[in-house]
Amino acid sequence: MKKIISLLLTAGLMIGCLAGCGSNSADSNDAADNSASGADAASEYSVAMITDYGDITDQSFNQTTYEACKEFCEAQGIQFNYYKPSGDSTAERVASVEKAIDDGYNVIVMPGYAFGGTLVEVSESYKDVKFIALDVAAGDILEAGVAKAGETYDYNPANWNVNDYCYMDNVYCAIYQEELSGYMAGYAAVKLGYTELGFLGGMAVPAVIRFGFGFVQGADAAAAELGITVNLKYAYGNQFYGDGDITAAMDTWYGDGTQVVFACGGGIYTSAAEAAAKVGGKVIGVDSDQSPIIDGGYGEGMTVTSAMKGLYPTTYDTLTDVIVNGNWANYAGKITTLGLVSDEPTENYVQIPMDTTQWSDSFTQDDYKALVASMRAGDITVSNDTTAMPATTNVNVSDLGNLK
Repeated sequence: MKKIISLLLTAGLMIGCLAGCGSNSADSNDAADNSASGADAASEYSVAMITDYGDITDQSFNQTTYEACKEFCEAQGIQFNYYKPSGDSTAERVASVEKAIDDGYNVIVMPGYAFGGTLVEVSESYKDVKFIALDVAAGDILEAGVAKAGETYDYNPANWNVNDYCYMDNVYCAIYQEELSGYMAGYAAVKLGYTELGFLGGMAVPAVIRFGFGFVQGADAAAAELGITVNLKYAYGNQFYGDGDITAAMDTWYGDGTQVVFACGGGIYTSAAEAAAKVGGKVIGVDSDQSPIIDGGYGEGMTVTSAMKGLYPTTYDTLTDVIVNGNWANYAGKITTLGLVSDEPTENYVQIPMDTTQWSDSFTQDDYKALVASMRAGDITVSNDTTAMPATTNVNVSDLGNLK
């Protein structure tokens, strides 16, 4: 996956971008970036990561981003540190960003939609700092910016200009087509023989909803092809970590016959895995390939597959292109949607793992490659609408809302 972002940008294949505005002090940074290369460019930078709801041991979103930052900086000899906010609020996230900047860091990596409000508060105040935000969409920034302006936001980014509410010249955001990897996971689960499914989301935020609704659509498509009916329990834990209450709910699901639960939301997988371990149930991971963690901690063979998005390559490749190659001008002010870029599954930003998915004669690696090719060709379309549960023909969805 190395250098995929650079290739996409230079080839003009980016989708869903919002251009930045105006010229200002960022122009001098761009000139410096483009005139320097290799070690000279790298010497100008130090990188800090700010954690979102979890921490760098969450075995999911934060940990993957942290590892990418750390490994890039170690390879380049660049100073790196991470900061964990003292609590879950924009003010506390802003405080961590400002502490990192005070400590001398000038590239700040922020994973998670909740950093939309942080960008609104800090980007214009620190124009010489480059902000790289993962999973922060236009709507996340606009919601915070419009509220700060004392206006009412209608939650439709197309009706607003993000540059009117947030200084974007020193900001780059990457978001993902989670609905596609969710679809792949749901399709695979049914093709592999599972007919009693569960979706346990963290909080009902757009990225999690896209994963979930994609999962429903994929399961429905596979069930229709097989001419069978599938049952699917669907709920959110209303948090990004597991606890006793959610584990008890998962105990009930598995006790009622649920065979596999797609645990989608940071550390919330622990509750699904704990419940699955008691009855020999199965789990689907999220964001990264979680099979080593889940199987190693809760039971060998527990993880059927994982609905992945390219947090690691996005982080590593963006840092490489910005710091080593001096190409910040290709990123500044943009919000890029990343998804399928190749018929080769492992080269995409959304995928299920080739090595650890529990393939069988009913769903092989070749079947998966054909699925990806059909999705890229447009023969299979997946809705990214997050406003209503997808209509289904062969899946009975029990929408249970929030468990807590």
